Amino acid sequence: MIPLRDENQLEKFPFVTLGLIFFNLFVFLWEVSLGPRLDKTILLFGVIPERITHLESPLELITLFTSLFLHADFFHLAGNMLYLWVFGNNIEDRLGHSRFFLLYLICGVISGLSFSLIVPDSKLPMIGASGAVSGVLGAYFLLYPDAKITVLLPLFFFWKTFKVRAFWFLLLWIGLQFFFAISGIQDTIHARGGGVAWLAHILGFIAGAFLLTLFLKEKDSRSFYR
Repeated sequence: MIPLRDENQLEKFPFVTLGLIFFNLFVFLWEVSLGPRLDKTILLFGVIPERITHLESPLELITLFTSLFLHADFFHLAGNMLYLWVFGNNIEDRLGHSRFFLLYLICGVISGLSFSLIVPDSKLPMIGASGAVSGVLGAYFLLYPDAKITVLLPLFFFWKTFKVRAFWFLLLWIGLQFFFAISGIQDTIHARGGGVAWLAHILGFIAGAFLLTLFLKEKDSRSFYR
């Protein structure tokens, strides 16, 4: 299922959400322009768990931020930015611009740091906004469980749109992350192979749900579940 939009009405213009989307797109175009130098760039700016857990320079911690704006390919970027737009503008609307930006960055950092602690000897670089976006999904899961999400579903040769409650959509999403994480748990533990860091998605989702309770203003707490 591909989310297209929700039915929540926005009160604030989503400057931060759109800014993040355009900045990620700009960085991706820069990546494309690098050609054969791209691999070295990913090694330089991506999160490499071994470098984080065997820290030789505090500057290495900057990769917990820089890695959030690098993507492996167009589909990696497009998927993250689509989810960020559908769910992020609502969280920005509710939290405000600055708190939303902080939540996004902190979830991304927690995701990368936690994943590094799980696979401390991995030399594989981790890149992408998935951890930060997963944090946004975790916050949305708590704030808007009853929101209607319009999703696109491929049915053989046809594409069908229908509406589903955010609770069920995000529950299915996090369930799939657990399924794929468990399926590849041995490769993750032994730091083999590459591909998607499913555990990082789960850690980001949990971080977003937890941070939301800290970032919400007291007056918002009465309408926490709706």
